[in-house]
Amino acid sequence: MSIEIIGWGHTRFGRSALSLEAMIVEAAALALAHAETPAQEIDEIVLGHFNAGFSAQDFTAALVLQADPALRFRPATRVENACASGSAAVHTGVRAIRSGQARKVLVVGAERMSDAAGAEVGRNLLRAAYLPEEGTVEGGFAGLFGRVATDYFARHGDHSDSLAAIAAKNHRNGADNPLAHLQKDLGLDFCRAVTPENPLVAGPLRRTDCSPVSDGAAALVLSLGSAHDAPRAVRVAGTAHVQDFLPASRRDPLLMEGCTEAWHRALRQAGWTLDTLSFVETHDCFTIAELLQYEAMGLAPHGRGAEVVASGLTARDGRLPVNRSGGLKAKGHPIGATGVSMHVMTAMQLTGEAPEAMQLGRADRGGLFNMGGLGVANYVTLLEAGR
Repeated sequence: MSIEIIGWGHTRFGRSALSLEAMIVEAAALALAHAETPAQEIDEIVLGHFNAGFSAQDFTAALVLQADPALRFRPATRVENACASGSAAVHTGVRAIRSGQARKVLVVGAERMSDAAGAEVGRNLLRAAYLPEEGTVEGGFAGLFGRVATDYFARHGDHSDSLAAIAAKNHRNGADNPLAHLQKDLGLDFCRAVTPENPLVAGPLRRTDCSPVSDGAAALVLSLGSAHDAPRAVRVAGTAHVQDFLPASRRDPLLMEGCTEAWHRALRQAGWTLDTLSFVETHDCFTIAELLQYEAMGLAPHGRGAEVVASGLTARDGRLPVNRSGGLKAKGHPIGATGVSMHVMTAMQLTGEAPEAMQLGRADRGGLFNMGGLGVANYVTLLEAGR
């Protein structure tokens, strides 16, 4: 059985004038049009939406129906798994097709975050932590990852410059992506320095080490390979979802063992190795997360992720470009949309439909890792070019 992405839609991420509903409708309509799929051919709808207080409107799955009246009476479900809600939606759609319950699924991810004030943003995001033990961490979710960075530096030495290099790389990549929230190449010197324009936010993390508060939506159409004649197809070669303990006290957050397990399972399912990948999109909600993911996915031993940064391996002209889209760091991180966006950005590269400045020369196989919480929800999807 071949399951394929046959079309997609993506709003520009950033601070949007559009309502949550309008962003959902725009992305869904764009995806149906790009897939050349009439709405009446959709068998199921899945929406990834975290919310957690960002939107007064809850019960949002039915909003997708606003994109086309022909979607009425289709089963529509909202899924939530913190910052991996988008990938949770994609994987739910894949399972619906694998089970035989659907031939075509419309997947949407969306979030509107900018209506919340700074303190409220922190409180909402912290709901993805284990509140009995982590609910009073100063700085909210940034504080959690600031603590992780502090612990990593204590164990392996100060790698502030490596984090700055990751930030600079992703901002440089974001400058090539017209859908990104932040489209400015900030340069390594700016990202490295602690200044009034780039202050410390939590622990050793500077503002440039943290993804922005963004609005946005992304959507895609999944189809059974034999059920469409779309002009493009990106095959889903492997998927894995690994859920770890919510309390960080029950595991070592520096190891990101759930990330490791998810990569292993997905690669085993596809019969691939890391060496066969052309590029990766990974969950850089904070630069320390990307560094840890280099180690967890197997690019470097634990404590030596900085060697990957220094080698240029993950640069846009490296052997394995990482976050050519700009990642969460520059593209933006509207929670529910992020995972769907990562699938869209990967599919764009594989079909040669990425923006010209962003398009990689070699893009045959792509992998993506989307994470919810502090390494709690771990999703890997492996995609390859089809027709």
